[in-house]
Amino acid sequence: MEFKIINTTSGEDKTYTNQDIAQFLFTHLEQYGDAIADISKCIDYVMNPHRGGNIVVGIDENKIVGAVILNSTGMKGFIPENILVYIAVDNSQRGKGYGKQLMEKAISIADGDVALHVEPDNPARKLYEKLGFTNKYLEMRLVK
Repeated sequence: MEFKIINTTSGEDKTYTNQDIAQFLFTHLEQYGDAIADISKCIDYVMNPHRGGNIVVGIDENKIVGAVILNSTGMKGFIPENILVYIAVDNSQRGKGYGKQLMEKAISIADGDVALHVEPDNPARKLYEKLGFTNKYLEMRLVK
């Protein structure tokens, strides 16, 4: 698998556009996903030079097989510098190690610590734990 890194420095990839990435994530996040409009906002956040982050796209045989989006938080110390918002692997390609490779690449290029949210029943939780992620807090939200 080869990687494409997309951010404010590299700009949008001409082969795999932001719309292609949003559609891929929408399709392969399945029950853990969001609307395409929300995924597109996340991509726009990365591409905003005042915000930032990284998109890592995994390519095999000229086809997207996985994607990760990390948004920069603008924080340091008490809140990690990056939040992993989305990761998905093509549902027909799961079990080949692509998720681990994508995570390792995203972690290696991230400037600072990385946080993520994961549903307790999400099978990816085991991968995150193997990579060293720990559960320090119980997240609570107030939706207004």
